[in-house]
Amino acid sequence: MPHIIAEPCVSTKDTACIAVCPVDCIHPTPDEDDFEGAQQLFIDPDTCIDCGLCVDECPVKAIFPEEDLPEEWAAFVEKNAQYYA
Repeated sequence: MPHIIAEPCVSTKDTACIAVCPVDCIHPTPDEDDFEGAQQLFIDPDTCIDCGLCVDECPVKAIFPEEDLPEEWAAFVEKNAQYYA
């Protein structure tokens, strides 16, 4: 199961997780056109290899394995998937 970026990332968009991702599955990056307009970062569920490197790197603790995502943030599973649709 992929990792999910949840509510603590909204309006934060700290990019430390992007730097450690070995498969480049976290977007938008600061050099992408939609970075400024995005409210948060997203993990591509089809590309994520569940390495977990991003979890420890996130300063606001916004990244979870899907199975550990707090129930109140369940909607972020779909938000992450829709960004890549």
